[in-house]
Amino acid sequence: MQAKQSRNGSFSPFRIPSSVNSVVYPGPVRPCERGCRFGVRVFCSEVFSIANLTHQINDEITDAQVRLIGEDGSQLGIMSAAAALEIAEGKGMDLVKISPNATPPVCRIMDYGKYRFEQTKREKEARRNQHVIEIKEIRMSPGIADNDFNVKLKNGQKFLKDGDRLKVSVRFRGREMAHTSIGEDLLNRYAAECAEMANLDKAPKLEGRNMSIFLSPKPNK
Repeated sequence: MQAKQSRNGSFSPFRIPSSVNSVVYPGPVRPCERGCRFGVRVFCSEVFSIANLTHQINDEITDAQVRLIGEDGSQLGIMSAAAALEIAEGKGMDLVKISPNATPPVCRIMDYGKYRFEQTKREKEARRNQHVIEIKEIRMSPGIADNDFNVKLKNGQKFLKDGDRLKVSVRFRGREMAHTSIGEDLLNRYAAECAEMANLDKAPKLEGRNMSIFLSPKPNK
């Protein structure tokens, strides 16, 4: 992690992990489903995207002209980088280049250290709320006893309640291959027992010596 170095050479206490690849400058926010890779609802801003954390700030900005955005999102016009920096310094804030490929480049006045600190908090909160869906597997034999079947059924239902996808398989050995219908009936019975909490994604299908089904948990109402 790196601390922010200010114009006078001192370091700000605000820190952010170097693993973060993209950030969005905070502005008026609304619920948004865009970019939710982990299946969680997040709040996104539609003000300006900052491509990465190696963008130029303050004295590093040497463009002849920049388009300046105020700390409140207002358009302050096109001016030299020196003039824009003077305005930012007058407000006790930083000048940050947020769109380097624009013509002219777009810069914004902000408290850069505070922004990075708050962005880190939001990303940590999103990671805490995310749920990674896993595929669990239950294996049975065609001649499984009722007690063992009920134990495996209970385990599978627990996986489904936890939000995981479930694969249920029956393995045929030797002469059992002549009675694959027994395995099919067993899998259909398993799916029927889970019908209230799961959808059958894949009907029983024989692949080699294995027959399997896939169950997905029903969404909470």
